[in-house]
Amino acid sequence: MTGTLLSLGHGYSAQALARRLLPQGWRIIGTTRSAQKATRLRAEGVEPLLWPCDLTPALAGATHLLSSIAPDEAGDPALAAHGTEIAAAPLAWAGYLSTTGVYGDHQGAWVDETTPLTPSTRRGLQRVQAEAAWQALNLPLHIFRIAGIYGPGRGPFERVRDGTARRILKPGQVFSRIHVDDIAQVLEASVTRPRPGAIYNLCDDDPAPPEDVIAHAATLLGLPLPPAIAYDKAEMTPMARSFYAESKRVRNDRIKTELGIRLIHPDYRAGLAALLRSETL
Repeated sequence: MTGTLLSLGHGYSAQALARRLLPQGWRIIGTTRSAQKATRLRAEGVEPLLWPCDLTPALAGATHLLSSIAPDEAGDPALAAHGTEIAAAPLAWAGYLSTTGVYGDHQGAWVDETTPLTPSTRRGLQRVQAEAAWQALNLPLHIFRIAGIYGPGRGPFERVRDGTARRILKPGQVFSRIHVDDIAQVLEASVTRPRPGAIYNLCDDDPAPPEDVIAHAATLLGLPLPPAIAYDKAEMTPMARSFYAESKRVRNDRIKTELGIRLIHPDYRAGLAALLRSETL
């Protein structure tokens, strides 16, 4: 199966998907705000479009659409600029990358795709509103609620090596996370086995305290454990602190039962080990 994927906001996760689809003969058109990034995307085989742009020609030829663009105070930028054209596009599949932040805080309890959406942050509320806006278009839509993303260039090793990593301690705090390779394989599986209206949580099998991940990274590197700092004493950006406002364990059963997914990196230990191996290749 091949087609033409229009990727709105062709970022980290979408690029990982492109690396799986391009060798199969897919045509991929990706939007970006950066001329420098556009040059790099072209070298990778993606047809870049500098945003903002006229999407009409791309939508006319697209069989699949993926949006990775985050909403803001004004709503979803893609829908604000091109909602009418997107709604009219003859798509076989559409995907929207959302976040598990839509579930809000559950004090470490488990959530799944049927859990009511009770976001406790502004970003989470914006995502809930954006999901609803995409659902209102009556597209063959699939929503992917993604946990904390890590992968090449987005791991803890650099901070551990340069001494800036810290183990922030907040009793009961747990996060779910997912390696970008697994995001890409879930998206590809959904394209292959579409279920319009489906919502999927994307996370690994092992929600864990963030300090455990940092400590394991240090152990893998053979370096001393980064200093432990109580959450209420730690200096953090407002963005970083907002992540600690919510604690939950996210279930991923649906990607396994409906899409046949077997995670490449089922927990952070496997994922970090793979990242470290890739650095030596």
